[in-house]
Amino acid sequence: MPHIFDADVVSAILGHMNGDHTDDNLLIARAFAPVGATPEDEITDAVMTDLDGDGGVWEVTRPGATSELRIAWPSGPITERRAVRREVVALYDLACEKLGIEPRPHA
Repeated sequence: MPHIFDADVVSAILGHMNGDHTDDNLLIARAFAPVGATPEDEITDAVMTDLDGDGGVWEVTRPGATSELRIAWPSGPITERRAVRREVVALYDLACEKLGIEPRPHA
């Protein structure tokens, strides 16, 4: 059973990701979602909707359809809030690598 973070922790992280990192959400979704059947099926939006100790969840939008995308944390299950940032940054770095994009420096 995955670790469940307090609702206020999840809300704060989702607010941060969806307020300050919309481009990162889209990049992560494009890298980890199944490829669409045609180029017209490219993901146009991604919103982080949930997370737990096993991974994050995004609502992914393609023309005419939305779906849920669950991605496991790269380092495995976590139980501490501070580990969420580390894992999201790792997902971002992996997404950049998969898509051939130069990652920005991390503060």
